Amino acid sequence: MDSFVFSLNSTIPIFLVMIIGYVIRRLGIVDEHFATVANRYVFKVSLPVLLFRDLSTADFKADFDLKFVLFCFIVTFLIFSLTWLFTEIFMNDDSMKGAFVQASCRSSAAILGIAFIENIYADAGMAPLMIVAAVPLFNIFAVIILTFKAHPELHGKPANTDLSKKDTIKKAAINIAKNPIIIGILLGLASSLAGFTYPAIINKTIANIAQTATPIALICIGASFEGSKAIKKIKPTVIASFIKLILLAAIFVPIAILMGFRNQELIAILIMLASPTTVTCFVMAKAMDNDEVLSSSIVVLTTLLSSVTLTAWIFILRYFALI
Repeated sequence: MDSFVFSLNSTIPIFLVMIIGYVIRRLGIVDEHFATVANRYVFKVSLPVLLFRDLSTADFKADFDLKFVLFCFIVTFLIFSLTWLFTEIFMNDDSMKGAFVQASCRSSAAILGIAFIENIYADAGMAPLMIVAAVPLFNIFAVIILTFKAHPELHGKPANTDLSKKDTIKKAAINIAKNPIIIGILLGLASSLAGFTYPAIINKTIANIAQTATPIALICIGASFEGSKAIKKIKPTVIASFIKLILLAAIFVPIAILMGFRNQELIAILIMLASPTTVTCFVMAKAMDNDEVLSSSIVVLTTLLSSVTLTAWIFILRYFALI
């Protein structure tokens, strides 16, 4: 029951903020222009600052575990690669592929990971290591996929039909190097390893900016959510949600158990695999000319269902005395 209540407290407020965004858009308090500008702020400012804050305060030297880091890195590589491969084979609509792959694989690892582990074990434990191993690769793969599968015509822009494969690869490399989220992660990691400490004024400023990331992103999802269009994309939404919340964990959590991971390590892996789709998927899909309607639908559905699925996963792991 404690796990169920905790999962509800972690996910339902997120879903309710999305609903508030939807309502205030329908009331005319905010409009599409607001959502576009706010998305840009979240992507370029508040999310990178959030990741910098979480990583810069972690003690990687004391907690480093190469086996755990390699596991998270390799599994992240596999889930993106295999999901992209099967999407190319089975999905006909090319305009949805980038959003589908990204939202099927990218978890709310940075936002929920530390919160879940601290709730169960009273300290962040392995969450920062999981973030370092998985989140940069989440973003690198996302940038590559969204660059290759960009459809500017979805947003009234001319299609980039004249781009060669070489040009697209070059554009993807530039987008990775310029990605604010990756920059925030690298700066946070460097700050932690260098042992930098900052005055209270700086720390408070960083914290204030970081705290705006999630609520503004959620409001933007709700404000941009188009129910009629989302209903038309219910099949890929349900399939992506099944992959995100159930399939990935069903495949890789047993492997993690066989490899000897337990307690904080296993919870961090579970969060990496089976937490709801991160709101960053919507932000990046819209910023990079992909299908933000499908992205927002998957974020909404995985957030709503995760209170049940994550609770079930935690119950199973506790039942077998693995956490």
